[in-house]
Amino acid sequence: MNQTYDKNRIISFSDAVYSIAMTLLVLEVAIPSSKAIATYNSWDLLSNRIPNFIGLVVSFLVTALYWVAHLRSMRLVSTVDNKLLWLNIFLLLFIVLMPFSTGFYVSGFGYVIPFVFYCFNLSAIGLLNFMMIRYIIKKEKNNPELTPLAIKWHTLTGLNALSVWILAAILAFILPNVARYIFVLIFVFQFFINRNYKRNTNKVTVEDS
Repeated sequence: MNQTYDKNRIISFSDAVYSIAMTLLVLEVAIPSSKAIATYNSWDLLSNRIPNFIGLVVSFLVTALYWVAHLRSMRLVSTVDNKLLWLNIFLLLFIVLMPFSTGFYVSGFGYVIPFVFYCFNLSAIGLLNFMMIRYIIKKEKNNPELTPLAIKWHTLTGLNALSVWILAAILAFILPNVARYIFVLIFVFQFFINRNYKRNTNKVTVEDS
């Protein structure tokens, strides 16, 4: 029996998990005590927390990208079956791990293994996100929104962050300082993916008219 589940409840639960995980990221930026503020230079206290702020900003933005991808993919879903439900559950498992992997990375800022673990966490989210996208495309093949161009866009978008974080993990053993800034490529690649999709969509619209 192909059991199905309430799509709206699953989206609401997923949104709650994303929002809690993203909020908990700020806890990695420790608030200096009043004694420390009175004793030390405030700029020194802030500069010592630069790795914490980097971890917060990167993790928040990347998690936000995955949340947006989740919104877009779930919008295409008509019914949620067992496979999609469990893909979503495992995706959320690695989302809730983000505050820990971010804290581990920040605490070991400059070391390879904490950064590789951080990349592993983000790669796992990327892989499960991609698996969800591919399954939704297959399951909802009759959805009129899933044109060949849209399928290509969803596929490339799903591969984008996954590929970049795997690359960052590999580079961490060779060029550790470079690897920490590779995440910028996610936004660069996504810009070109979006631009190419819009250009091709406009071209198809002109040809049809």
